[in-house]
Amino acid sequence: MRRNGRGTGGNAGGNAPADGAVAPPPGARARGRSLLVATALVCLAGVAGAAAVPGAAWAAPAPPRSLEEIHKEVEGLYRQAETATEAYNTANEAQREQEKSIVDIARSAAEAEKRMDRLKGQAGALARAQYRDGTMPPRARLLLSSSPESYLEGAALAHKGEAATRGLIAQAAATQKALDGYAKAAGERWKVLDAERKKKESAKKEIEAKLAAAKALESRLEEKEKERLRQIEEERARREQAKWLASDAVKGVTLKTSGAATGDGGQAVAFATAQIGKSYVWGATGPDTYDCSGLTLKAWGAAGRAIPRTSQEQWRQLPKVEVKDMRPGDLIIYFADASHVGMYVGDGTMVHAPRPGRQITRAGAGSMPILGVVRPGASGGGRG
Repeated sequence: MRRNGRGTGGNAGGNAPADGAVAPPPGARARGRSLLVATALVCLAGVAGAAAVPGAAWAAPAPPRSLEEIHKEVEGLYRQAETATEAYNTANEAQREQEKSIVDIARSAAEAEKRMDRLKGQAGALARAQYRDGTMPPRARLLLSSSPESYLEGAALAHKGEAATRGLIAQAAATQKALDGYAKAAGERWKVLDAERKKKESAKKEIEAKLAAAKALESRLEEKEKERLRQIEEERARREQAKWLASDAVKGVTLKTSGAATGDGGQAVAFATAQIGKSYVWGATGPDTYDCSGLTLKAWGAAGRAIPRTSQEQWRQLPKVEVKDMRPGDLIIYFADASHVGMYVGDGTMVHAPRPGRQITRAGAGSMPILGVVRPGASGGGRG
């Protein structure tokens, strides 16, 4: 009974260990509570410390960026989009050339098919004629001729017939070879066309991504901030223009006025300046919107001269002139990758389609880094 009483008394606190468990030593519960409290304090201190440490999970938000920083990022995105636009235009032109080439190949193949049909018809007619003449071969009939005269006449006719047959066979073989060549060429052209289409699609996706990112940045700005952004662009352009005018490239050179343009150049300038105020749209060639090379393409087209579609090809194919010698109508190619172009209109200025969200405008010829100048009217590039 004493043992039962001790057992009952041991359960009096309601915290006796389960059957088979070892009871904690005296004072253990108090120490456990102290440990829990200490652990909680350490955790709270850690959280407070994380909030105070830069880069931690609860870091304070970064300070707002200046308009100058936003301008730099926006301009960078538009520059990348412009580079991709020129890649798109180049791939687009290459695709058109390949499509035209495939059409030409198909036309030539169709003509060869008609020629082959005619040759087959002639061969069939020759075979039928020989069949109607009898089963004896022509040479055997010659050997059995009744007189030397008939033999000689027959020999001449047989020779002509054999020559005609050989010619027919040769023509048919050449036509078949041409057909095989057209089929091979068409297959190769289709491969190139497919590659150009993929380049075009890739460039288009890049353009759309860059433009969307730039527009998203600008859309978060208030109207007064957007206006200030435009002012920052204009201030930067003025600084670059002043620096260019003072540089060795044009120092001491009298920049030619619009009156110095040639006939063709004057027409090109007149067209370009008439487009001032129209919006930039990538890939556009008018009449209501243009991209940079679309404007120069149409301006020189209005002057009666065909030039390459893209700024890179304009730079690569058209005759180059020194910056100090440029005259109205010349094309100024900008940036190391030749991704932008404007038309010189005299007095140190040019007309260009700047970028999405902007309109065709007149600006300082040196407001952007100049790669070089080309002249569609120069010797080697057409009429002067």
